[in-house]
Amino acid sequence: MPITQKKIFLGLAALLVTVAVIFALYITVALSWSYSKGERAGFLQKVSDKGWICKTWEGELSLVALPGAAPEKFLFTVRDETVAKQVNAAAGKRVTLAYEQHKGLPTSCLGDTDYFVVGVKEIAP
Repeated sequence: MPITQKKIFLGLAALLVTVAVIFALYITVALSWSYSKGERAGFLQKVSDKGWICKTWEGELSLVALPGAAPEKFLFTVRDETVAKQVNAAAGKRVTLAYEQHKGLPTSCLGDTDYFVVGVKEIAP
């Protein structure tokens, strides 16, 4: 039985759909399952809306452990627009950020970092 062009086209289309479904399932699992959760405290230095096509909120928290020590930077991504507004309102202040770490995301379109902020609390001076 000869293979026709129609059978080849249908086979390739089925393969493409299967790959797309598997990729979508992988993204869904990677975003819904967190590798770690925690909180970081420090001064919220920078928050910006970045990207050409996929816009994400990216930020920088300065972690100061000891006076006079060089600060460590905690880079993070915010996916939720409501949380992004709260983070923007707290820019320049001392805050605690609640985050979830999602490892294995295949593209920076979902965020530049593995750390996704899910909540923010201002720390009283």
